[in-house]
Amino acid sequence: MTDYFDTLECRDPALREAAQMAALPGLIAHAQQHSPAAKQILVRIDPARINSRTALATLPVTRKHELLERQSTTRPLDPFGGFAAVLRGRRMSRIFASPGPIYEPDVTRPDYWRVGRALFAAGFREGDLAHNAFSYHMTPGAYMMESGALAIGCTVFPAGTGQTEQQLAAIADLRPEAYVGTPSFLRILIEKGLASGSDISSFKRALVSGEAFPPSLRDWLAGNGIAGYQCYATADLGLIAYETEARQGLVLDEGVIVEIVRPGTGDPVPDGDVGELVVTTLNPDYPLIRFGTGDLSAVLPGLCPTGRSNTRIKGWMGRADQTTKIRGMFVHPGQVAEIVKRFSEVLKARLVVSGEMANDLMTLKVEVSASPDGLTARIGEAIRDVTKLRGDVNLLSPGSLPNDGLVIQDARSYE
Repeated sequence: MTDYFDTLECRDPALREAAQMAALPGLIAHAQQHSPAAKQILVRIDPARINSRTALATLPVTRKHELLERQSTTRPLDPFGGFAAVLRGRRMSRIFASPGPIYEPDVTRPDYWRVGRALFAAGFREGDLAHNAFSYHMTPGAYMMESGALAIGCTVFPAGTGQTEQQLAAIADLRPEAYVGTPSFLRILIEKGLASGSDISSFKRALVSGEAFPPSLRDWLAGNGIAGYQCYATADLGLIAYETEARQGLVLDEGVIVEIVRPGTGDPVPDGDVGELVVTTLNPDYPLIRFGTGDLSAVLPGLCPTGRSNTRIKGWMGRADQTTKIRGMFVHPGQVAEIVKRFSEVLKARLVVSGEMANDLMTLKVEVSASPDGLTARIGEAIRDVTKLRGDVNLLSPGSLPNDGLVIQDARSYE
């Protein structure tokens, strides 16, 4: 594949950054005016000042549990918790429910979730028949993929989930070139098709999401004649990043601004460090600003060999919410961050919980630039002050802790 979904994918990175930063003040002003939640969260924020990544990083992060809490308090008058900037009627076509439940609006705009870009990178083209095996029940996954496929010019077969025998029969009859759905269900279709003698050889390409897609499964699909690609999207934000034929990380979508922050904080980490993905979506209808996904990832250096010039990330690397119960008390990454902020000598920290159940041992491992007399004792006092628990302190040289995004490591034995 040598062509692109649009010219935005290959623009100069500096021009992209300038355009996105220039769009921020208008997005924030619009959100303050039309989204009651944004008006409250961004109170006393001057939109004109938020025109750089440094300025963006000063805004609070809204995490998924906070979105759920706000929605829970405003139901049934406003199921969206004040985050939607579009009203029911001509422009809001559907309402979806994700686990929680968290409700998301669908807007009558072509390719509202911007998934067409990921499908195009996976080889989907006008005239293809796409077998859509995401659920058409309550959650938006199927509609996210369908809207993107329609934007490209594909025809969609709304297969949904389950009913494997009927799906195999439809595949044999309709001969779809492409599949969208989870990778595990695609494997089930292939295995059952081979076992039953059903002809599913028309499948040549797939875009999968919703689950891990390890290289071993990608290679297994290739061995069965299917080029499988993955994308990273959420019901709240739409497409965040997508895989290309280069198979080197995931390229960020053009409609989002992505930061990677230290878990439990809103502080961006250096490129290459693992942290939580925080996303600002340039969507005037559902303007989520600095929305914490709860997922870990890291920036990959360099540009995609396909010519796409946006930043690449490594993909999903685990969960950022590492809240752990220790001696009957919940300790969360934000508390570790609070301890770190009290000491200029501390560069990075990891709280390790060890021992057996009912006999928790807590050790804060800290990388330090210097270790003046009394630092260990003072950090120990801060641990007690912030967490209300006693813990040991282990001073380490810079670079000693793994770059895996873990702030709290539960190393207890549960046997």
